[in-house]
Amino acid sequence: MMSVSAIRRFFSHPFFSDRRTLLGLWLLLPVAAALVKITKHHNNFLIFRGVFRHTLQQTSLYAPYPDEYFDTNHYGPFFSLIIAPFTALPEWFGLLAWLVALSMLLYVAIRQLPVRDGVQTATLWFCAHELLTALLMAQFNIATVAGIVLTFVCLQRERDFWAAFWLMLGTFVKLYGIVGLAFFFFSKHKGRFIASLLFWALVMFAAPMLISSPEYIISQYGEWYQSLTAKNAENIFAGGQNISLLGMVRKISGCATYSDLWLIVPGMVLMALPYLRWRQFQHLPFRLAIVASVLMFTVLFSTGSESSTYIIAFVGVALWYWTAPWQRSRWDIALMVFAFILTSMSPSDLFPTYIRKTWVVPYALKALPIVLIWFRLTWELLRRDYGEGLASEEFKEVEDS
Repeated sequence: MMSVSAIRRFFSHPFFSDRRTLLGLWLLLPVAAALVKITKHHNNFLIFRGVFRHTLQQTSLYAPYPDEYFDTNHYGPFFSLIIAPFTALPEWFGLLAWLVALSMLLYVAIRQLPVRDGVQTATLWFCAHELLTALLMAQFNIATVAGIVLTFVCLQRERDFWAAFWLMLGTFVKLYGIVGLAFFFFSKHKGRFIASLLFWALVMFAAPMLISSPEYIISQYGEWYQSLTAKNAENIFAGGQNISLLGMVRKISGCATYSDLWLIVPGMVLMALPYLRWRQFQHLPFRLAIVASVLMFTVLFSTGSESSTYIIAFVGVALWYWTAPWQRSRWDIALMVFAFILTSMSPSDLFPTYIRKTWVVPYALKALPIVLIWFRLTWELLRRDYGEGLASEEFKEVEDS
């Protein structure tokens, strides 16, 4: 077995740190995913194409269309404009372009983070397999995490107008983007930020009316709410859904009578407590740790979390590990390995099938490593000093460009 030092020497080769290598990998993964999906059924992309077509026809965005695809749409009406360019292409090419666009958006978002190149590189390598899992489902989760990251980056650069854009974009497509409000206290221009949020909310609410009608779009927002409510009820014990802290507790206990609020409310309190350490806000590593906490919380406390949603949490895990201004312990390393093996690799054919089918899927154990890391991170946010000396070596503030 290779020693730790040998592994480090192996990955210290310039090939692995070269930006061209990683860019090539993140371009290759969507191509590979597209080739797999083109030869098989690509139902999610058919649903997405249908969102644009049904908006033009002013038919329900949330009704079943068994002649076109199985399952139903759960994205907001504004998504019809996002997917529109990809529906103008032939189906196979539209799918490829969609996957490449998702991958490149997240690649650019990670490259914009205010950390040294080594941290960006490590994050991209660590998240590559989870990216492939998300690409194979062709869902918006990849853009969701990119939008959350870009909300933070824009606030760091005092570009509140564009921070509000990314926050509202994620909210009007899949609601998850609303967690970007957790970065409100990072804004140096809070009035401008609030005004920008209102502006983009109005724009994104009304924009789909340009290709349909005001009455139709207003009715679809009502249907969207009903769709999400029904989906939440369906997710509780669904095998491929509710892969979260909520789902893990419910599936292990087998109890269906309690409200998820018994877990969600304490989780929100734990996530909010670090904000009382307002003196730590001046330290970039502390703000990045908040971002990591938000990304993991978004997945762990949602009944809609599925395997492909974990690209959101995995970026958070990478930020937790590589942006701390202190030396990571062996326990931290063990948690990272545990997360990579159980969370990232468990859906793949490289993971033992018996363990996956008998334990991981039925009990939502894909969430377990992220749960442990989130609690570890919460403890650090409440107890550690993020102004330790290593910070000056590991981080660089983003400069306006």
